[in-house]
Amino acid sequence: MGMEIERKFLVKEMPGDLSIYKAREIEQAYLNFTPTIRIRHDKSADFEKYELTYKGQGDFAHEEYNLPLDKASYDNLLKKHEGSVIKKTRYMVPLGKLTAELDIFEGELQGCSLVEVEFDSIEEENSFVAPEWFGKDVTAGGEYSNARLARGILPSALKKS
Repeated sequence: MGMEIERKFLVKEMPGDLSIYKAREIEQAYLNFTPTIRIRHDKSADFEKYELTYKGQGDFAHEEYNLPLDKASYDNLLKKHEGSVIKKTRYMVPLGKLTAELDIFEGELQGCSLVEVEFDSIEEENSFVAPEWFGKDVTAGGEYSNARLARGILPSALKKS
């Protein structure tokens, strides 16, 4: 709970064999877009959790509050979602003491991928040098936010020909 500092990038190339990284299956939907209220089902080999998240305004840093849900509550809230339900596999790729969260989307967003890095401080975020496999930094403007993707507003770089 509190401030989230992150940057988001397009993916220029995959960082090798994805099967060597820890992965989580994520399903998320939005109950509201302004302010952003999201529900998420997150599962891996090690855990399974359901949560409701409120996200404040801001591209690089914003308030974020997470509340636990049980499966019944999640299923009930899922019936009330706006836009589309996002499904993705998130690979946790180590970058020194940081972790890149590589999201490979499924369903309507099949073929899309984005990578995010969260930071402990603004200083850490400002000094971050992206690895070679990262593409363009798309943090500013929120064009690549999952909330926008759920509304079907796809940036040109993600549109399929």
